[in-house]
This record gives sequence, structure tokens and C-alpha cells, in this order.
Amino acid sequence: MGNMVKPRFAYLLLKEHPYGREMLRQILSEGFIPTIVITEDSVIGDEEREKFLKRIEGNDIAPTIEAQLSELSSQGIDVPHIEVPIHNSEEVMPHIRDLPLDLIVFGGTRIIRGEILDHPSDGVVNSHPGLLPDCRGSASPAWSVYHDIPIGSSTHFCDNGIDTGELLLRREVPVKRGMNYEDLCYETLVLAGVLMKEALMAYEEGRWDDMRHPQGHSDNPTFRNASDEVLEVVYEKLAKQTYAHYVD
Repeated sequence: MGNMVKPRFAYLLLKEHPYGREMLRQILSEGFIPTIVITEDSVIGDEEREKFLKRIEGNDIAPTIEAQLSELSSQGIDVPHIEVPIHNSEEVMPHIRDLPLDLIVFGGTRIIRGEILDHPSDGVVNSHPGLLPDCRGSASPAWSVYHDIPIGSSTHFCDNGIDTGELLLRREVPVKRGMNYEDLCYETLVLAGVLMKEALMAYEEGRWDDMRHPQGHSDNPTFRNASDEVLEVVYEKLAKQTYAHYVD
């Protein structure tokens, strides 16, 4: 892959999700402008947004999607912004079928399968706030502390599994004593955006073929949302500083 051009991509996210807001801020900072933004406006999307806002409470949140797109518009760059009730092929494909997209970038979505994944010429990419393959699924920072897995984020291709596609980038968060759960959730959120920015920079430079590789095997299950009992253990381990992967 020898590109040296910026990719044409659709950007999908849950409505005003802090994860997607941060990622958009990161990729726009390097001039990666979506061809179209498609937001899912749904009850589940609202629940996920509020859940994430609680997880990163006390930390900075990137400007809203609307604010960031308005800033582009003030520069003479108008990006279509579509709202759909769910990110499935029936709702999304009519808006992208005739667009010559190189990529689709997920900026925090529910699990998406089907025709959407096959549409762009060079794939669909996602950043996950956990180290793959060791921490797939939901609430990765919580499960990482609970099971003493290193904390970090990963950028990967999307297939029909859950966080199972080939890896592009993977990086640990340096966890220092005194960091709380909200700090860890925030750090993985920001790192996920940074890694997507770096992945798009690598695409522009034609380096993806050398970077992409299978995730490999993990003995851990695909994690679900952490229960109150799990979070209680997480908060206790961080308070007592018994988590296994501090850097100081």
C-alpha cells in the first residue's frame, strides 16, 4: 500500500459520546477530515454516553461533535452530519453506498456487522480502550485492574467478531500510584484517539501492510460490563495500590 494521500473515510459514533468527541479532535488535529459523519441517536446510545461520562468524571471532555464540525464550517469545510436510529446496514448504507470510501472509522459504536464492514476499499478500523487480545469487550480498564492485565489501548481492523480483527497499533498506559479508576478510563480514551490519529498518519504514509498483524490468542474471555462487585474490587486495589502493573 503506497498512498501518500489522506484517506476518504466515514466516521461513525454514538451521539456526542465523549470517546468519539476525543477521537475526532485527535484526527482533525492532523488534517484527517471525514467525508461524512454518521451519528447513532438512540436510547442505548444515550445510556452508553452517560455511562462513559461517569467513568471519566473529573477529566476534560473534548468539544462536542457539532462544535468541531461548526469550526470546520467556519473554515469553509462542510462535512455532512447524518443521524440514524441505529448503525446497521439498512440505516447506514444508503448514506455511504455511492461514496468512494477508503475507510470507515469507528469512534465509539455498538457492535457493527454485515455490509458496512465490506464497503470501504481498505477496511474498517476501530480503537479499543484495552490491550488486545488480552482485554476484549466492555469496561476494559476495570477488567484490567481486576485481573492484573496491563492497561492500554489498541487500534485494529473490524471483522464480524468482537475486537478480534488484525492489529495496527497497541500501546500501554503508564499507570502511576494514586491514579483512580476515572483517570484510567480517561487515559485509555485519549490514547485510543491518539492511536487512531497515528494509524491514519501511517495509512497516509503507506505503512499499513507492514504494521497489520493477527492479534494472537488470549486465555481471557470477551468481557462484559463490570458489575458493582467487580468495580468494588477495582476501587479497593487502586486505593491500596495492589494493582500489579504500576510504573513507579
